[in-house]
Amino acid sequence: MRRAFAHPGYRNHLGHLGHALKLSSLLLGSLILVACSAPESGEATPPRPAIVVHPKASGSQLAVYPGEVHARHESALAFRVGGAVTRRLVETGQRVKQGQPLAELDAQDLNLQRDAAKAQLQAAQTENRNASNELARYRDLLERKLIGESQFDAVSTRHDSSVAQLERARAQLQVAANQAAYAVLKAPSDGVITRRSVDAGQVVSAGQTVFVLAADGEREVRIDLPEHEVTRFAVGQPVSIELWSAPGAPINGTVRELSPAAEAGLRTFEAHVTLVPIADSAANQPAPKLGQSARVYARTSSARPTQRLPMSAITAEGADPYVWRMDPEHFTLHKVAVTIANYGHEDAEVISTLSPQDWILAAGTQLVREGQRVRPVDRQNRPIEADNRIAHQQ
Repeated sequence: MRRAFAHPGYRNHLGHLGHALKLSSLLLGSLILVACSAPESGEATPPRPAIVVHPKASGSQLAVYPGEVHARHESALAFRVGGAVTRRLVETGQRVKQGQPLAELDAQDLNLQRDAAKAQLQAAQTENRNASNELARYRDLLERKLIGESQFDAVSTRHDSSVAQLERARAQLQVAANQAAYAVLKAPSDGVITRRSVDAGQVVSAGQTVFVLAADGEREVRIDLPEHEVTRFAVGQPVSIELWSAPGAPINGTVRELSPAAEAGLRTFEAHVTLVPIADSAANQPAPKLGQSARVYARTSSARPTQRLPMSAITAEGADPYVWRMDPEHFTLHKVAVTIANYGHEDAEVISTLSPQDWILAAGTQLVREGQRVRPVDRQNRPIEADNRIAHQQ
């Protein structure tokens, strides 16, 4: 039987291999221990900082409404008679003078009616002359007792009828002449054509809008008011107007008219705001042009208790707006439903159950969740106190 021989190098290799296996076993055990103990360590992500603010009571607020510059007097121009348009003499945006022709209709039939009325007038005049002469003759015969009273009365009646027919023919001729003149549409005043609805060759009916004329003179801004804000405005109320093309150059204005009924479909009420003439306002103000976009600023007050919050504090889930209120006991966030009373330039006016002592998340509303813990700070990232506790002490 042969005796096994162990080479010294082979024995060293086995020793190193055993040592490596021991280290691997220890490392694996440590990893398992760490993996098992991590969830039980109680460590949690520190609360994220959150800017919070108090709601502010709003007795009055500067609300802003978008609008558009219009002429105070805008006329929808139309032909008084129907017919085919033969010529269109002006374009959209063109300035016109009072009495200037704008478009013409084919007046051939109207001229024939005028000529027929003229012929009827001539016939009525001839009949009236004959009746007048006959009445004079019969009056002379009556005075000489050559005819009876009944014969004279019949002739007098025919004369009165001829007079009525003559007046009727004159009126019909005047109507026919007017109808022929209506074939030319003329500008009722100086202004600018803001819209054109027809072209040459088109057949129009009487009263169909052909042009819209913005008359020279006063300018106004038209805005739409939601239902719950109409009662805050009154005719004669002063407002401030700012053109989009000229920010920082306010123009004084007053509410001239409030619509008594809401527009169908929109459920908003139209308000007309008259601009104070530029000469009476601050210097170097641009003259407003028709169709320009503008913003109307109005200081309004509400009969219902409201609070003001930053626009960034309000978010919505579908059509339901809400804010995040912080629980001062546990520094957790919770949803509170609000009703938007009015949108301002930077703040919003809300109706809710919030109190002036509540802390409301002012930014990052889309990045938080219900019940999330936060560390309240101000806009300079300085910790603030809530319910007599300092947020960073938790």
